[in-house]
Amino acid sequence: MKAEQLPLLKSVSSPAAHPDGTRAVVSVTRPDFDADAYVGQLWSVAFDRAFPPRRITRGFRDTAPAFSPDGKVLAFLRATLDGKSQLHIVEADGGEPQAITERKLGVSEFSWAPDSSRIVFSSRVPEEGRYGTVEGVGAGGEDPRLITDNQYRLNGLGYTADKPAQLFVVDVPEPGAEPPVAPVGRAAKGRGTEAPSLLPAAVQLTFGDADHTSPSFSRSGGSVYFVASLHQGHDADIASGIYRVPAAGGEPEAVRPDTAPQAVHEVRESIDGEWLFFTAQDLGEDGLDFVARNTALYVIPARGGKAAMLSDVEGQDISGPLEPFGADGVLGLNTNRGSVELIKWAADGGSAVLLKGPRVAGGASAVRDVVAVSVSDASSNGELGVLEQGELRLLTDFSGALRAEAKILSPQEFTATGNDGYPVHGWAVLPEGQGPHPVLLTIHGGPFAQYTAAFFDEAQVYAEAGYAVLMCNPRGSAGYGQAHGGAIKEKMGTVDMADVLAFLDGALQAFPAMDRESTGIMGGSYGGYLTAWVIGHEHRFKAAIVERGFLDPVSFAGSSDIGWFFGGQYTGGSPDQMAAQSPMAVVTEVRTPTLVIHSENDLRCPVEQGQRYFAALKAQGVETALLLFPGEDHELSRSGTPHHRRQRFEQILAWWAKYLPSAANPSRESGPVRS
Repeated sequence: MKAEQLPLLKSVSSPAAHPDGTRAVVSVTRPDFDADAYVGQLWSVAFDRAFPPRRITRGFRDTAPAFSPDGKVLAFLRATLDGKSQLHIVEADGGEPQAITERKLGVSEFSWAPDSSRIVFSSRVPEEGRYGTVEGVGAGGEDPRLITDNQYRLNGLGYTADKPAQLFVVDVPEPGAEPPVAPVGRAAKGRGTEAPSLLPAAVQLTFGDADHTSPSFSRSGGSVYFVASLHQGHDADIASGIYRVPAAGGEPEAVRPDTAPQAVHEVRESIDGEWLFFTAQDLGEDGLDFVARNTALYVIPARGGKAAMLSDVEGQDISGPLEPFGADGVLGLNTNRGSVELIKWAADGGSAVLLKGPRVAGGASAVRDVVAVSVSDASSNGELGVLEQGELRLLTDFSGALRAEAKILSPQEFTATGNDGYPVHGWAVLPEGQGPHPVLLTIHGGPFAQYTAAFFDEAQVYAEAGYAVLMCNPRGSAGYGQAHGGAIKEKMGTVDMADVLAFLDGALQAFPAMDRESTGIMGGSYGGYLTAWVIGHEHRFKAAIVERGFLDPVSFAGSSDIGWFFGGQYTGGSPDQMAAQSPMAVVTEVRTPTLVIHSENDLRCPVEQGQRYFAALKAQGVETALLLFPGEDHELSRSGTPHHRRQRFEQILAWWAKYLPSAANPSRESGPVRS
């Protein structure tokens, strides 16, 4: 794959299965260079392969499809080029979509009522005078913000305290009814100067200063469940809980008011209305101990009672979206050894893995015994399939153009053994030809995250350029149990550094096509941290790339959106602990030519981390360059604008061409292109 082929990467959403069990709808989105944005529409996919998938909407970016329980209406989010998504509905059998919201900051998530007459949605409510609520007052002309709390901004969202996410309920109009028209002339006389809204009125349910997320109706339709941090002292921890509010309006109540601190992610009631499923992480007594805490699946009687853990919290890490299955069950996803599995659970504790293997499940939707699931694997960025008798039958070929036009190289699974005998699991992606190929040791972010065996654009682009790409999940990663992930707590840069170097040495021994004399190292976020740490201790690499790195725990604490707790939990909070695990503390030992990449709007690892690291390298004469992306945040490599994502690849390959050339990426006169 080449950088200019990014538009071939089609991503497939979680499916929405129609209640009649004949088809599902998914959102298919892709990067577009002309719009310099992500575009996509909804596709209807029949479970009978005799009927090919078909595009059913034509919006700029249509996402999050969901059928009404009676199957008559399809709801979804439609975004325009400004990026704000509004809730739309369309008849399930086709027709012209109609908007039913016009929120200033858009709609983020929604859920149907069981009677198909209402939808609950979440939308950020801006403080008066901010975010365009007063005509003529732009961002630079707003009043100053007086900050008194730890939690006041988030990467990708900016300030949050002045625009909390609130919940609203809206009545769904009959999609086949005659559309309303705005009164004009005599009919408009005496009605005031403000134009009447032609959309149904939404009733606000929540009003607190915290974000209210993951809304869903109870099966009776009388209540709405949601997740929020409404407990006393919530600014001093990262805990959240489950709440319930009357669907007609009223005061929220905590479903589990006396529970120990947990971070709750999602909550859904079973189809029979008897059980409440939720996912949550335990956070220790102080509500901050999040390091390597797997997310567990719990169930509690809907009428109240004690919660029971359904998953194995040591070996399973559960994520959503949760999907009701059968009368009293639920489907969820599990992170496991470089894959994401689909598992079903019953309220009584029974479970079964429905989908496993070298693939990543992205979400599922069930109608009776029919389960539709979105997946990606080594040769596809996303497809839709159905599970039949324990087997996955693919229904789509959205990655067909990618396979036809780009060269996709299969990852080869490999496990190295460290000096202490610890197994380090990962993959190698080798270019075509006998080699010898220069080697790139890549390190993922997180650190409690994982590389998978599924399609990964980064590995494919570098392998196409002639590099053998190594990806491993060292201690500190997710998917291998909590002990594996927690091994680097207050010991960053110890066993994790040993593991990635052991994986490199093991791969060089196992794959003769790799050039052991030509190696480079690179990583982003935590991967940027470990790259910077390694080159402060090892001088074997021809060059390095440190991207959006966590590079100085001291300044990170005062500048990152999560700095007030993240660094202290990982490194420990004392100055000596921070210095003992800080790349800035060993930057004077670096000899490796290093490209530093950062985004100007990164609030997770703020740009000062990269700027100070670059300045220190520059001051001591290390060959270095600083590549800064305007308008981008911490997610540049995954969801940045298509133009910037392409430029990022081009600059990275230019750096490797200068210091680690390959046959397909030969040496050039200079490194990264100056702009």
